[in-house]
Amino acid sequence: MWAIAPMISFAAAVSNGAGLAALPVFMAGFCPLLIFVASFAVKGAQWKLARLDYGCGLLSAMAIVFWAMTSDPDIAIAFAILSDGLASVPTLIKGRRYPETESAWPYLVGAFGGLTSLLAITAWTFSQYAFPAYLVIISGILVLSIYSKRILTYF
Repeated sequence: MWAIAPMISFAAAVSNGAGLAALPVFMAGFCPLLIFVASFAVKGAQWKLARLDYGCGLLSAMAIVFWAMTSDPDIAIAFAILSDGLASVPTLIKGRRYPETESAWPYLVGAFGGLTSLLAITAWTFSQYAFPAYLVIISGILVLSIYSKRILTYF
């Protein structure tokens, strides 16, 4: 889902006139796609899906279907954000419970990509700023979930 939602948002933004500012949104989907494909090639890679993963995946897929029914780029982006956010829930929980299994670097890079996209915007329309702003926010939340136990031990 982390590959599909940004790609939908990228396509919707480009169809609505976004230029190079949408490139980091494309990369936000392309990188998880590469990781997904690589997970099949790496012998030690493993993933275990639980009920929460299936539930979030189903809700994410439903959000994409609802967008397909509307054909409105702004609605597509809103549903892509919803879909991606729902797909983030299992990782947020995993990052909080088992922070040693997650690395903050991919999320920091995602936040940086979102920031560069925001800096490149020439026309501040929903289709140009919504997903990059969301990327900055969700990436920050994911980083906080990974470091939350460490942060709380200092207080």
